[in-house]
Amino acid sequence: MKAAALLLGLGLICCAKPARYEAAYSGGAPQNAGFLQAEAYSGLAYDQSASEPEPFSEQLGAAEQTRKLVKRADLRIQTPDPEAAEIPLAAAMNKYGAYSSYTEIYEQYRSYTIRVPESSFQPLLEELKTLGKTLSRSESAEDVTLKYYDLAGRLKTKQELRTTFQKYLGTAETIEEIMAIETRLGELQNEIDWMGTELRSLANLAEYATITLTVQGPFSAVPSGRPDLGERIAGLFNSFGDFAAAGLLILLGLIIYGVPGLAILLALYWLLFGKIGLMKKAWRILSGKGKPA
Repeated sequence: MKAAALLLGLGLICCAKPARYEAAYSGGAPQNAGFLQAEAYSGLAYDQSASEPEPFSEQLGAAEQTRKLVKRADLRIQTPDPEAAEIPLAAAMNKYGAYSSYTEIYEQYRSYTIRVPESSFQPLLEELKTLGKTLSRSESAEDVTLKYYDLAGRLKTKQELRTTFQKYLGTAETIEEIMAIETRLGELQNEIDWMGTELRSLANLAEYATITLTVQGPFSAVPSGRPDLGERIAGLFNSFGDFAAAGLLILLGLIIYGVPGLAILLALYWLLFGKIGLMKKAWRILSGKGKPA
C-alpha cells in the first residue's frame, strides 16, 4: 500500500507542470527551441561553400549574378595652359555624368579625383586624353564579386535573425530573458549597421569608377624642387644677413647686460677684497690676528 501511494504521489507531481512548461512543450516539441537554435545559429560563421545567398534587398534581384569590378585609372597629361583645360574637362564630366570628389589647383598644376559611372569609364578616359599630351596612364580592375555577395548574404541572415529575436522578445517572461534578448538585439543591430555601410561602400565603388587626373604645364614652368644659381646667391645673402643680425643682437646684449654686470662685480670685489676688505677683516677676527675697529 505504501509503495502504491508513493507511485501515485510521483505521478501527480509529474502531471502538475507549470502552465509555462506545458505551453512550451505543446505540440510534442518545445516552442523555445527556436530561441535556442537562434542563439546557436547566431554564433556560426557564414559558410562560403554553401549555396549562393539570396540578395539582401529586392534591388539586387536580376543583378545577383552580375560581376562587381572596382575600376581605377591614373592619367597624367601635359598642356600649355592647365587653366584653359578646365573648360573642356568640365564639359566632358558633364557629358558622362561624372563629378570631381577632390580637386587640387596650383599655378601650373591641376589634380582631380573624378568619379564616373562604370559604363562611362572608358569613354571618359579616352576623351580626357584629348586635353593634352599623355605622359603616363595606368588602369586597374579589382574583382569584389565574392566579397560583395558574401557580405550581402551575411547581412540578410543577420536581418532575419534580428526579426526572430524581436518575436521572442514579446514572449519572454522573466527579466533575465528580456535583458538577454535585448543585449543580443543590440549586438545584431551594430553588426547590421556595419555590414550595411560596407556593402554600400562596395556598391558605390563598383558603380562609380575612379579616375585620378593630373594636368600640368610645360616642364620648365613646373618647379623642379632644386634652386637655380640666382636662388642660391639670394639664399647666401639671406644667410649672411641672418648671421649679421644675430651677431648684432649678441653685441647689444653684451652692452646692455654685460657693462652693468661687470660694474657690479668690480664693486663687490672692492667691497670685499679691496680697500674696505670686509672679507679680510672678518678672516683676521676669526683667526685672532686682529681686533675689530
